[in-house]
Amino acid sequence: MELCCSTTNASILQFKPYSSTYIPIHKPFFAPYSSSSLCFPIKLDNYQSYLNKPSSSTIFVAPSATNALAENIVEDDKLPAEIQVTTIQEPNSRLRLSVEVPTVVCDDCKGRVIKELIKKTKVPGFRPGNVPENILIGFVGKQNVQKSIIESILKRTLPHAVSSVSGKALKDSIRITTKFPDMEKTYNTLNLLRYDVIVDMAPEIKWVPENGYKDLKVVVEIDSEIDAQTACDEELKRRHKAMGVLKIVTDRGLQVGDVAVLDISATTVNEETSIIQKLPSAESKGFQFDTEDGDKVLPGFLNSIIGIQRGETKTFPFEFPESWKQEHLRGVNAEFTVECKELFYRDLPELNDSIADRLLPGCNTIEEVKNTLLERCQEMEKTAKEQAADNAILDQISKMIEVDVPQTIFEEQGRELYGSQLLQIQANTKLNEQQLGYLSSPKAVKDFLESQKENIINIIKQNLAVGDIFKRENLQFATEELIKEVENSIEEFKRQNQDYDEDRVKEQVQEILEGAKVLEFLREHAEIQYITK
Repeated sequence: MELCCSTTNASILQFKPYSSTYIPIHKPFFAPYSSSSLCFPIKLDNYQSYLNKPSSSTIFVAPSATNALAENIVEDDKLPAEIQVTTIQEPNSRLRLSVEVPTVVCDDCKGRVIKELIKKTKVPGFRPGNVPENILIGFVGKQNVQKSIIESILKRTLPHAVSSVSGKALKDSIRITTKFPDMEKTYNTLNLLRYDVIVDMAPEIKWVPENGYKDLKVVVEIDSEIDAQTACDEELKRRHKAMGVLKIVTDRGLQVGDVAVLDISATTVNEETSIIQKLPSAESKGFQFDTEDGDKVLPGFLNSIIGIQRGETKTFPFEFPESWKQEHLRGVNAEFTVECKELFYRDLPELNDSIADRLLPGCNTIEEVKNTLLERCQEMEKTAKEQAADNAILDQISKMIEVDVPQTIFEEQGRELYGSQLLQIQANTKLNEQQLGYLSSPKAVKDFLESQKENIINIIKQNLAVGDIFKRENLQFATEELIKEVENSIEEFKRQNQDYDEDRVKEQVQEILEGAKVLEFLREHAEIQYITK
């Protein structure tokens, strides 16, 4: 039975990382979108890597590197004629490039392929390099030669086709969407080549209002439980209770301070059929109920069983609160039956200086215990309030930008978020191969991306907003800090015997430090109001 209320505690709110599965850094865990790295390097070792390739990774490199690469390709490998590229804007910051390669370029590529084949192919009866073209084609196979020609055309023309978007396109987002048989048909019929290329572009951010992030007014709701004095009192009570001995109650009923072992069942009446139905999710056998938890377990439940004695059964009506975490029970009128199986009271030592060291090692008086616990709780309260404020700020700035999120970034963020959760599940639960296989399947990942779409997009918007602010405000951090955090992270990987990519570690550390600087800037310029729930 899940007898527990649903509450939000500011102290457990977390940053929403862009890449939380990779790097263990002991700082506010936020990795913003890197504003200094937007484009792709052109890889031409195999054109098939672009052919109908699903978008997956989104690793960025400096724009200058790609621009230089594209310029070198165009200059060093000039085509005998211009190719025609028609650009069509599509949703999600995506461009479709419709490419037409003229006959003269196709023929030039064909000549290069034939020349290379003549040079390398060994045909019986002919010396290398002296094989007639028709003999060569017959020996290699007309279809194989044609495939090589089309691949050569794609390999030569693709860099030229995408050169206009270099510095703006996302790495590994280039995909040739035209099917190979369709390209073959066009080439055979018209002696030219047509193909479409999809490219995800670096998203453009629009602030509404412009520069609105400089004048934030943030209201932060915090749980009363994080109040330092309240938390200190609760911790002292918890430590004191832990020193007590449970003894059986024989001469009275349940009162506050006792611990009862209860068998609980509940029923409700179906309004349509008037049939009494059990509520399995509200049943429990041997439930250990600490009365000092009171309404934290189930609001109003304690008052209904006060006075119950060992071996006694009580039945009473109860309406589940609207805040109940099991939605199907909210507002349901039920009838509870509770049997008290055992009843205990705590025999506690007197709260005086004689037990101070047992309550908190190193302390000699109760006053010293209280002061030390209060100092710890004040630090925890400060951290919790800062964390809650940061989350509220991030949530607000994500609502102040308009951006068309590319599918490449969405899938990358979603997969990393899913990977992080899967690692957490594995850490908490020993999964067998079948369970792990199911959770790692494409279907499981796809279902996660669909169900968490809104959350994933919100995380991306936060990252993009933070990266844009870092660039706009020309914020910086010390190089020494970057080096130190990279070293700490690598040491953590080594202690855990985990593989790591040093460049990727450095990239993520940089993103985290950028995020910390942005949050520092936003806190300084924000009007923050705290409200206790």
